[in-house]
Amino acid sequence: MATPLGWSQGGSGSVCLAFDQLRDVIESQEELIHQLRNVEEKAAHAKTKVLLAKEEEKLQFALGEVEVLSKQLEKEKLAFEKALSSVKSRALQESSKKDQLITKCNEIESHIIKQEDILNGKENEIKELQQVISQQKEIFRNHMSDFRIQKQQENYMAQVLDQKHKRASGTRQARSHQRPREK
Repeated sequence: MATPLGWSQGGSGSVCLAFDQLRDVIESQEELIHQLRNVEEKAAHAKTKVLLAKEEEKLQFALGEVEVLSKQLEKEKLAFEKALSSVKSRALQESSKKDQLITKCNEIESHIIKQEDILNGKENEIKELQQVISQQKEIFRNHMSDFRIQKQQENYMAQVLDQKHKRASGTRQARSHQRPREK
């Protein structure tokens, strides 16, 4: 170490000794300060290491939770996609069934309309036939009436002729009975 200013190199030995002692004390204090600083740094470093270890443990725990939650979320996502796919498939089937039912209903409705048209045609034919039958019945009644009248006339004529014939026969018989008397 260099000699401080104002001190002489060749000064008294006690001053040099004191100076050397003071210098040794300062050096040992500096060394002690340096060691204390090292200890403080090591303590701070150890403290930081402990804090870092705790934080790393927390991080690992959080990462584990994230992994568990990610797996759970993936399972739920797969379950949701499966359920959604099932719902879509069912909806598609229902839509297809609905379309088939609508088509079938339309076909049935068309068939019913055709059948109603046929039925209306048949009803019209029946009405026409009923009119023809009514006309035929009327004609038949008229013929029957004419026939009865004719029959009555024929019967009347037959009776009249029969009566004439009986009278004529009776008159002949009476004449023939009378003629022999005349003889």
